[in-house]
Amino acid sequence: MAYDRFVAICHALHYTVIMNPQICRLLVLVSWVICILNSSLKSSMLFQLSFCTEVEIPHFFCELNQMIHQVLSDTFLNDMVMYFVIVLLVGVPLGEILCSYSKTVSFICKISSDQRKYKVFSSCASHLSVVSLFYCISLGVYLSSAATQSSHSSAVAHCCTQWPLSC
Repeated sequence: MAYDRFVAICHALHYTVIMNPQICRLLVLVSWVICILNSSLKSSMLFQLSFCTEVEIPHFFCELNQMIHQVLSDTFLNDMVMYFVIVLLVGVPLGEILCSYSKTVSFICKISSDQRKYKVFSSCASHLSVVSLFYCISLGVYLSSAATQSSHSSAVAHCCTQWPLSC
């Protein structure tokens, strides 16, 4: 979306050539492939770990980070892979969004008419608000799940595994 806004504002006359249906399909395909690869990587990491027969996670949903810290085996490699994937899947898109919007804002500042500036900023405002809400809420969820909470103050999810090992 940030790339779409960048092309629409900075290269308005070439928008239909740059953002053709093939590019849109490619962008959707790349996002689907990244999601599938991320899910496959996380699933394969979990299959290699040994769990207790019943694990209690003090959260409403079973987050991968919480599940990894409930295992019986060493999780150093899993933690490193998880942090690398987080930096890759969060840092790269955020960097691209910030780069795209910095170029867009620098282009907007060159516009002489205040009415045109307002129109261009209003077209970007909805995407910027969605992106900031997404990143702020995601950051809050991950930081709150990393904090220790009592079992009475948060919902409890019982994730029973099929491993024959017991605690």
